[in-house]
Amino acid sequence: MIQIPNLKEYNNNMFFLIAGPCVIEGEEITFSIAKELKNITSRLEIPFIFKASYRKANRSRRDSFTGIGDVEGLEILRKIRNELQIPVVTDIHSAAEAALAASYDIDILQIPAFLCRQTDLLEAAAATGKYVNIKKGQFLSPAAMKFAADKVAYTNSHIMLTERGSQFGYYDLVVDYRGIPIMQEFGYPVVLDITHSLQQPNTTSGVTGGLPQLISTVAKAGIAAGVDGIFMETHPEPSQAKSDGANMLRLSKVEQLLTTLKRVRMAVVE
Repeated sequence: MIQIPNLKEYNNNMFFLIAGPCVIEGEEITFSIAKELKNITSRLEIPFIFKASYRKANRSRRDSFTGIGDVEGLEILRKIRNELQIPVVTDIHSAAEAALAASYDIDILQIPAFLCRQTDLLEAAAATGKYVNIKKGQFLSPAAMKFAADKVAYTNSHIMLTERGSQFGYYDLVVDYRGIPIMQEFGYPVVLDITHSLQQPNTTSGVTGGLPQLISTVAKAGIAAGVDGIFMETHPEPSQAKSDGANMLRLSKVEQLLTTLKRVRMAVVE
C-alpha cells in the first residue's frame, strides 16, 4: 500500500517535495521525470509526491496545449503510482473531475489557485476522502484561505495549503513570506510553490513568462521561513515543455537545489 508522506512529522524534521512536469506530455517523458525525482529524493531522504496535470484548463490562448486526453493522462498517473510506488497529485477543475481523478487512484486532488473559492469544487474534492491541496488565489490574503480550508474540513481533514505568490501589477507576482506562519495557524501543512511564484502571467503574447533564475532564492527563503513542503515544476528541457516552461527548473538542477535546501532546513531546525 502506497503511503503519503506524513505531512506533519517528517524524518529528521525534513520538508516534503511535490514535483514533476506541468502537464503530462506523454508516457515516456513523464515516467523518466518521475523516476529521476524518486531517485534524487531517495538519496536525500526527502519525502516525495509526484505531480503532473492530466489536463490544463487555465490557458491564456485557445491554441495552448491542454493535454493528451483525460483518460490517457490519468492512466499514466495511475501507472506511475503503482509501478514506482509513489503518491501522485493532479489538478482538478470541476466537481465532476474530483470523482473522475479519484477513480484513477490519485492520492491528492489539487485545487488551482483561480478556483480556490469554488464551493462545489472544494466540497466534491472533500467527498472523495482524498488529500486536498488548495492553492492560494493570487487575489487572496493568507488569512482568507481559512474559509477555503473550512469548506473541505467540514467533511475531510486531509488538507494542505499552497502559497504561489500574489498578483503585483499586471505582469508579476510576489511572495509574502508572512503568509506561511499565518496559514500554518489553521493546523494544516503549508507548501511553497517555488516555480509558479515566479511566473510573469498575462503577457501580451498570451504565453506566460517567468524568472527561473530566482527559484533558488525563493526556495531558500521559504525553507528559512519554516514552510512544510516545497512544490516545483521541472522538465529535462524547459524550453521545449508544452506548458509553463518559462518558469520551470531544469531537471538536471533539482538535486543541487534540494541539497542546498536540506542544509538550510537543518540550520533552521537546530
